[in-house]
Amino acid sequence: QVQLVESGGGLVQAGGSLRLSCAASGRTLSRFVMGWFRQAPGKEREFLGAINWSGGFRNPADSVKGRFTISTDNAKNTVFLQMNSLKPEDTAVYFCAASVLGFTSTPENYLYWGQGTQVTVSS
Repeated sequence: QVQLVESGGGLVQAGGSLRLSCAASGRTLSRFVMGWFRQAPGKEREFLGAINWSGGFRNPADSVKGRFTISTDNAKNTVFLQMNSLKPEDTAVYFCAASVLGFTSTPENYLYWGQGTQVTVSS
């Protein structure tokens, strides 16, 4: 069993930055690849990128490449999503998730999910 708790969302103006955190707990976390997703109203859940606890990663999605960075703090079992140059179209609920199926972009391949944190970018 793995528990994931996101934090750090909020309201920010366009061009601003936010850092989301995902605190993970449970046994054998090292088995898991950690992914970030987002979901805007009326849209499908969008894969943003993934990372493992050994430093391996899957490049961010094209929609956020060059603006979003994923990292980990292994000592704190925490995954971060640093978001810079935010745009109104980045407004969504952001989720972290854990998968044992590698650097997959398919939401159905992620076994555990956090509750999500709302990010709203004003123009």
